[in-house]
Parts: sequence; C-alpha cells; structure tokens
Amino acid sequence: MKRYVFSLIIGFFTLWGASAHSSEELEYPVVLVHGLFGFDNLLGVDYFYRVPSVIQQEGGNVYVAEVSSAHNSELRGEQLLEQVALVRAITGKDKVNLIGHSQGAQTIRYVASVKPQWVASVTSIGGVNWGSRFADVVRGSVDTGSFSEQFLASLANGLAGLIDLLSGKPTAPKDALEALSALTTEGTIAFNQKYPEGVPSTYCGNSSALADNGVYYFSWSGAKAWTNVFDPADNALALFSQVFGEPNDGLVSACSSNLGQVIGNNFKMNHLDQVNQTIGIHHLFETDPLTLYRQHIRRLKDLNL
Repeated sequence: MKRYVFSLIIGFFTLWGASAHSSEELEYPVVLVHGLFGFDNLLGVDYFYRVPSVIQQEGGNVYVAEVSSAHNSELRGEQLLEQVALVRAITGKDKVNLIGHSQGAQTIRYVASVKPQWVASVTSIGGVNWGSRFADVVRGSVDTGSFSEQFLASLANGLAGLIDLLSGKPTAPKDALEALSALTTEGTIAFNQKYPEGVPSTYCGNSSALADNGVYYFSWSGAKAWTNVFDPADNALALFSQVFGEPNDGLVSACSSNLGQVIGNNFKMNHLDQVNQTIGIHHLFETDPLTLYRQHIRRLKDLNL
C-alpha cells in the first residue's frame, strides 16, 4: 500500500492510498488522531492497527495525523488544524471526518469547536471527555514544583521524545505535565467549558448526534481492562483499572468516554483494544474492534458524510 508522507512545520501526517474497495465512497476524508504517547507508525507498527485498511475497504480516503505525543490538547489541536487544512487542499473537500482515540478525542473536539465549517463529524474512541481517574491519581501523587514532579516529567518527556524520534517527528514540542493536567478531571472540565459541543449535560449522560455547531458527534469505548491472556499490555491496564471504582478500560471510565451519540461504552475492550492493539489481540468473544470501525464508516455514509 502506497504511503505519502507530508511534513508540516509542527507535525506530520500520512496519506494511505485512496483507492476505494467499496462501490459507495465516503463523502469526506477521514483523519485519525492518536492519543498520549501516540504515533502514526512506530518501527513498522501502526497506532491504529489495520484501521486505515478497513476504512479504505469501506470507500473512505484516510489520513493519519501526527501531533505531539505529549502536550496539552489545545496545542495538539492547533497542530491538527494545520494538517486538516492540508487535507482539504489535497482532496478538494471542504470538510473531514475526525476520529480520535484517548487524548485524540479532545484534540479533534478542539478543531471542531474552533473550525466547525471544516468538520463533518467527530468520533471519540475511549476519549477522555470527563477526565481520567488514573490521571487524577498520578497528578495527585506528586507535589507541584517538587523534585519528584520534575524527575517524573523528565522521564515522561524522554519517552515522548523517543516516540517522536522513532515516528519521524523529532522536533515536535513536548510537555508531559501539560498533557497530564489536560487529562485530569479538573483539566477536562475546564476544557469542556471552552469547547462544550457534544458533551452530555450530566456525567454518564447522552447527547444528540448533531450539535449546535452543525457537526455530528459520536463515541464508543470499552469497559474491561483485562481481555486476553496473550496481550502483554493487559496486566498493566488491569492494575491501573483498580483506581476507578466504576467500569473502565484501564485508563478511562466508560462514563467519561461518552460524547454525542454513544454507540456503546461497555464493549469488552480495554484502552488499547479500541485501536486494535496490541497487534490485533483482543477479547475472543467480543466484537472485533475493526468491525466497529467498519460499521461506523457505513453509518457516516448513511448520513452523507
């Protein structure tokens, strides 16, 4: 499959070959946006594992954005705006369908809020839309300005720098503390006050798909941290899940993920399963994560998006 890499001043994105396998094509291109410590492709492994191919098969042109792996959602959103502008120029389409995972949900919500005329739909997958209890615990475990905070921030920034280097964006700005603060309950509530579209009026609530800004909002997520004995990431997610006290995917609670029309928030998927990681390993008796993407592209086509 051909891949064309376009470098921007503050980011990169990858265009997957646009030949559609479906007789009916999606009206607007899809842009996939990764979460914290994310990437487009790292050492040959895609963050959205096999997802672009599925979108292609359903008749969609798909782009994978590259934003900072660790920073606040507004800065990442500004990076994404640059890339959306380029997608619009390349395709001649005036809008895009944005799909974001984890912090990527906040990133795409920012773009849809400040440039709604550029966005047909926003889809949040395992999105931090009402904060993460895990982020709250991590943020609360060290004092602001302390040596411990600076030490942990240095480690996290080092990891982000390595990810950015190996995924081809070595100069991307990074600030792990900014990213962490953005994902806390306090940080997310402040974000929601500035960019409220699609957010339910109550915790664990629902809202309509079509928001006042003319953009469609959708979401889905999982509620099971440990899903497959052969997935090496599941043990860590199962440990992280213990801080929640409510259904969660290991990093985000099911209720916090709700945005717009909720496709489902109780799939037997953890935070990585939602992007078909690790390398396609998921719960044996749950819907294949790729099936959710396939169904969603058909949903968007039915809405002429």
